[in-house]
Amino acid sequence: MPRGNAHQSKVHYQGKDEDFVIMVDDIKAVQNWKNDRSIPLAQVVSGFKIFVTHKHGAQNAYDAASKQTLENEFGTNNEDECMIKILEGGTLQETEVGYATLL
Repeated sequence: MPRGNAHQSKVHYQGKDEDFVIMVDDIKAVQNWKNDRSIPLAQVVSGFKIFVTHKHGAQNAYDAASKQTLENEFGTNNEDECMIKILEGGTLQETEVGYATLL
């Protein structure tokens, strides 16, 4: 069974009470968006889901962020607005994820 590696790109935002993570298509897409805000978020993020790590960093298990958690951190529970703040203030990270493929 051959093994392969895939890249996973994300943005990690360290908040006051929680760490937030959003998955992105790739780092270049985020950089392009930062230079040209006319690019739709749909072409930058991989699914419109914001995760929290319970202050365990970007490498641990993720849970979905509640509307109250978003409101407490960002002053809004509008996920698009929160994602923009995470993209603006977060740290880009790319990791290799190993997976097995069947022939």
